[in-house]
Amino acid sequence: MNLTRLMVLGVLAQHGPRHGHEIRRMAEVTNVGEWGGVSVGALYRELRVMEAEHLVEPLRTEQVGRRPARTVYSITGEGQLELAMLREKAVRSMHWGPDPLGVALTFGGTDPGELASWLRARREMYAITSAQIEDERQRLLAKGYLEPLPAAVMYRAQLHAETEVRWHDEVAKILADLPAQSEDRHDDH
Repeated sequence: MNLTRLMVLGVLAQHGPRHGHEIRRMAEVTNVGEWGGVSVGALYRELRVMEAEHLVEPLRTEQVGRRPARTVYSITGEGQLELAMLREKAVRSMHWGPDPLGVALTFGGTDPGELASWLRARREMYAITSAQIEDERQRLLAKGYLEPLPAAVMYRAQLHAETEVRWHDEVAKILADLPAQSEDRHDDH
């Protein structure tokens, strides 16, 4: 799924005509490249592709002072249909993605003491992240900067981080119950 396309069409549908710099700024401010998988660097290219596909159309060119001229785009009827299809696909999707930690734990053969140390550090990062997301969400809500659905997205990220903390606590118990590995143990049969 092209998440950059979904974001751009969504911005134009929700906020009206915008130039690429405004859309890019929204992406940067929300940090959607990190948590949403949107390719902020491909935004201008994606706008040109969507223009060729008649999903967006240029309305005018604006120039403020000595800044470069910027094309203002609006979403077309075809773009609205594409957006509806992309949104439905995104909402119905249950994408999990690669799991490097799962692979490392399943096939790692790492010393339990060393692994426990790494996982404690990882757990603490998730705990800090969860607290930071909650603090930022509450700050943005208090200032009136956050609408209900974006607030719910932030809360979802917080719950993901909290779930990771709980999972790490369970794995720490498992590691504590494992027998110490003998250095001369070999699994060659």
